[in-house]
Amino acid sequence: MDNYSFETVKENIRIINENIREVQERYGCNQTTELMAVTKTVPPEVVNWVFGEGVKLLGENRVQEFLSKKDCYDMSTSPRIHFIGHLQTNKVKYIIDDVDMIQSVDSLKLAQEINRLALAHNKIMDVLCEVNIGGEESKSGISPDETENLLEKLSDMEGIRVKGLMTIPPPVESDIYFGRMAELFSRIKDKAIEGISMDTLSMGMTHDYATAVKYGSTIVRVGTGIFGKRDYR
Repeated sequence: MDNYSFETVKENIRIINENIREVQERYGCNQTTELMAVTKTVPPEVVNWVFGEGVKLLGENRVQEFLSKKDCYDMSTSPRIHFIGHLQTNKVKYIIDDVDMIQSVDSLKLAQEINRLALAHNKIMDVLCEVNIGGEESKSGISPDETENLLEKLSDMEGIRVKGLMTIPPPVESDIYFGRMAELFSRIKDKAIEGISMDTLSMGMTHDYATAVKYGSTIVRVGTGIFGKRDYR
């Protein structure tokens, strides 16, 4: 807790929300963009601060860390929790009852396991398809060319409800990659695939969230920009 200041977190949230509004006004954006607090390595007591500042969406990257912290979260304000990190199929069972959305679906195998467990738990899991828009070998995600085919297969799964797309673009030339994601999102949305709502485009982090808003992002995932630089060991 010594490395965190409530007043700093509060001010960071204010600045980010103000920046989002300014970008939307400047470029005539018509989407609503929600700020997600990414909580990797942040103590739950500090995470709870953001609820009082109007942030009601958390992004969790690691299954084990989430499980160790979740019971300490103040759920009285009904925050929503999205899993945004790479997810192994054998870890789905640990989070199926505790998250509201899985943003990192990047394979048919993973989707099938989410679907199986969701049905077993008598629920429907909202998901996003993660797209590797930059074709980077170091990142997970399906290629843009294969995205529509995967979505078609997911649309038939009764335990899954596809809400849209997520991406982590290359750190340089983000305008290019956000533009490509916006085009892919719009193209798939226009096809109106049955069972695919396509109302969520999750892209943009601390260093590029303003650019992501410009290109239609509906969720920006910010960690360092809210909580400050952290030790990721």
